[in-house]
Order: sequence, then structure tokens, then C-alpha cells
Amino acid sequence: MTSQTTRPPRSGRLDGQVVAVLLVLVAALPVVRLLGPGLDAPAFQAWATVFVAIVVQSVPFLVLGVVLSGLISALLSERAVSRLLPRNPALAVPVAGVAGIGLPTCECAAVPVASGLARRGVPSAVALTFLLAAPAVNPAVIVSTAVAFSGRTDMVAARFLASMAVAIVVGWIYVALAQRLPALRLPRIGGPVHSHGGNGRLGAFVGAAWHDFLPAAGFLVVGALIAAAVKVLVPLEIVESVAGQFLLSVVVLAAFAFVVALCSEADAFIAVSLTAFSDTAKLVFLVVGPAMDVKLAAMEAGQWGRQFALQFVPLVLVLATTIACLVGWVML
Repeated sequence: MTSQTTRPPRSGRLDGQVVAVLLVLVAALPVVRLLGPGLDAPAFQAWATVFVAIVVQSVPFLVLGVVLSGLISALLSERAVSRLLPRNPALAVPVAGVAGIGLPTCECAAVPVASGLARRGVPSAVALTFLLAAPAVNPAVIVSTAVAFSGRTDMVAARFLASMAVAIVVGWIYVALAQRLPALRLPRIGGPVHSHGGNGRLGAFVGAAWHDFLPAAGFLVVGALIAAAVKVLVPLEIVESVAGQFLLSVVVLAAFAFVVALCSEADAFIAVSLTAFSDTAKLVFLVVGPAMDVKLAAMEAGQWGRQFALQFVPLVLVLATTIACLVGWVML
């Protein structure tokens, strides 16, 4: 029996994604033909303009951020991060948060990587800190946020600090409570640790970059479709009435981030298009999404159990919204 768990070949998954995209395009052709003259309507033209503008502006910088993340992922490893963590959980929590910069990972990989850290003996609080930090503070997210907001350092810094604070505060809460509440500890479930890798560092880089780009680009397109539809179809007076009320706008964008489940490397381009909302409400959207969305909640329930998810998901949502509001109030 070999010591390593056999992983299915990556090419099958990628071929499936390509086939799915082609099927969607083929299915769209008769829809376009049926719409016919409706495609020339001013509303559709406005929607198409907004959609194309978002996608064209964001894709080059999304590629740049993904390449940067791929390089870092190829040079560092999950095992190296676990060795660098201090033995004291309270001290290891902020280190794990910073490790999210050095070992970036997409949302779909964050849960398996956190589980892998827990299996290697890393305390639950530390693994959860990395789970929250890695998708939110990695270089791809920083670059995309800077580009989307036209180099506004205050928004970039506010997103970075708020996301890091959420990860560290949640980690410290679990350090304080996990010993008294066993339900808060991560079960050490078996199975292979998620890996973007291939053969050698070049293979790891190509695998990581390609793995991150496909879902990020897909979520970017979906988000652009939704943002363009909201901008064109929702009456301006409704948007302004919601955006004009601070508490309501924060709740709406937090719920939007949770339900839409955008990729953190693309959500900044969607946030900047929500021009009627305040910077603080946009920051809530940017902080809540990578920390907790419906996709992550389902993955965490499947990985660590429903009881854990019922405690962890509301805690993260409340803390992410509150901390983002505080950081936005101070910095924006």
C-alpha cells in the first residue's frame, strides 16, 4: 500500500469544464435567434455595454493576480506553513492570518487546506484563521481591488485590514472557547489535502494558476451579468432608497455577497459598479463574500458537520459585517 492517496487526473475535470462552457454557448444560440429584434432594444444595449465593460476591464488584471498567486503557491507549501506556526495557539492565529498572503488559495480550496492543517495537528482556531484569511488577503485580491477602485489605497487597505481582522478575531474566539466547547473543534476527517500541484514547481505553478483562473473567470462573468442586470433593470429610485439608508444598505450588500457567492478575485469589479451605495456598504460586500457565502457554508457543513456550520456561519457573518462597518467608518 502506498503512503500517498491517489488523486484523479486533473485533465478530466478541466475537460468537463470546457465541455460545459461549450454546451452553454451552443444552448445560447437558439435563445439569441428567438430574441431577434429585442436585441436592438435600448435596455438590452445598455445591459450589454455595462457587462462588456466590466469583463473587459477586469480580465487582464484577474490574469495578473492569478499568475502572481500561482507563483507563490508553487514556491510555498501547506506543510511549510504548518512548520512555521508557533506552538502557542494565540500567537499562531495572527501568523496563520499572515500566511494567507504567502500561501494564497481560492475559496474552493480553503476548506480542504484548513482540514489538512487540522489533520497535521494545527489547532482548530489556527486552521480556521487561515481558512478565512487566504481567500481574502492574497495578492490576486489586492491587485484586483486596486485596479477596480482605480488605485484607491484607502479601499485596498480597508479591505485588507478588515478581512485580516475578521480572520484573527474569529481565531482568537475559537482559542478562548474551543477547550470548553468541543463542538467548536474541527474533526480530523481523513482524505487527501487539496493541491493545485503538478510535477515540479513549474507544474505546480501552471496547475495553481489554471485552477484559480477558471472558477474566477466564471464567477466574474456571472457577477458581471448580475451587476449589469441590476444596473439596467432595477429602477433607480429603488436602488437610491436602499443605498440611502446605512443599515439597510449594509444588510442588503452583506446578504447579496452571501447569496451570489462571487470569487474574491473578481468581486471588486462588481462592487465598484454599485455606484449608488456608500464605500462602507461596498466594503461590507467585499469582506463578507470571501469570508462566508452559501457555497462555503455548504462545503464547511459537509466537511465538519452541520452542528459546526450552524455555529460558525452566523458568527463569521456577524463579525465580518460588524468589523467591515467599523473599518469603513474609520478609514473611508
